[in-house]
Amino acid sequence: MTDPRDPGNDSPDRPRRGDRRRRGRPRPISRRSRRPADPPKPRRVEPPAAVDPGAAPGTPPVAARTDGVQIVEIRFKGLRTDYFSFSHPLALREREFVVVEADRGRDIGVVKRAVSAKDLACEGGCDAVGERSVPLPEKKVIRRAAPADVNRLLQFRDQEMEVRRRTRELVAKHRLRMKVSEAEWQWDRNKLTVYFTAEKRVDFRALVRDMARAFRTRIELRQIGVRDEARRIGGLGRCRRELCCRSWLPSIEPVTLQLAKDQGLSLNPSQISGACGRLMNCLRYEHAMYQQAKKRFPGVGQSVTTTEGEERVADWSMFDETVSLDGREGRRTIPLTQLKDETRAAKRRTLAEGTDQESTGGADEPSSESPPSDAQQSSDHAAG
Repeated sequence: MTDPRDPGNDSPDRPRRGDRRRRGRPRPISRRSRRPADPPKPRRVEPPAAVDPGAAPGTPPVAARTDGVQIVEIRFKGLRTDYFSFSHPLALREREFVVVEADRGRDIGVVKRAVSAKDLACEGGCDAVGERSVPLPEKKVIRRAAPADVNRLLQFRDQEMEVRRRTRELVAKHRLRMKVSEAEWQWDRNKLTVYFTAEKRVDFRALVRDMARAFRTRIELRQIGVRDEARRIGGLGRCRRELCCRSWLPSIEPVTLQLAKDQGLSLNPSQISGACGRLMNCLRYEHAMYQQAKKRFPGVGQSVTTTEGEERVADWSMFDETVSLDGREGRRTIPLTQLKDETRAAKRRTLAEGTDQESTGGADEPSSESPPSDAQQSSDHAAG
């Protein structure tokens, strides 16, 4: 019987050096290898270089530069905007994320517009007293935002839904008559702003204390109107398009029922109200167009003379460019251009008839001078 420990034995039962590694057994892991790898450091993202349109093809792009200070309009969540100053050789452009100075901290916004302060300076034509520079905003743009900064901001946006839910629970606990519509974290997490709507003034001091203990940050409760709420949240209007106050209107102006009367619309509030329950904004910015159209159309109830005779204006449509007339033969609807042509033709016919009457009347009318009497003729003969 052979000994398996004999080095000269080639039996397969004999363990050999390195068999553990060949059989797939795990190697012992040292403490150094157990340490997790360090996360990669975020790289500073520079703005893409601007390309000169007049340069020859193949020319390397040149970064946009500025010699002075820029005045930048920054947009935040809910279409909230503010103005900042920025001083850097590389100019800011639209839709860039930047870190700006905020209330007791820093915040991130998107560049909406950026203009050089020199372009806004007055060269003496404004008040004729000489060149004057535009005062710069007190708040400043600190730097361009890195990808890690933007990712952190997006994480806060995802957490704001949970903030709204917990805030509504606290509101119900304190039995306050208010509607929480939106919440917004500041980028450095030093402040939490909660927007709400209420019909009357609300005493929320106890609510603020509970929220400060729950979220461990500075709390600001801001009351807004229903129009501002619709502007922040967004939605679809009666025209099945995005709300005007959300998509393109720069500001919300007051709307009255007189605007609806001037446009000939129904005064039923359910037909001229928007998603917020107030009168639609289109009544305001379309009012000027209706005023201009009224100058082109005849007034309702006005009498006009056409080729059909004397008719009365019953209605008109600005979009169809038509006018409805009531005459001897009933109501008819004609284009505005046709109405103008008929009124001109009626005027020409009236002038032609008047001219014909004057010409025929002058030929047939007898002489107004009476023949001289016999006594007058004899006196004239004696004098001769």
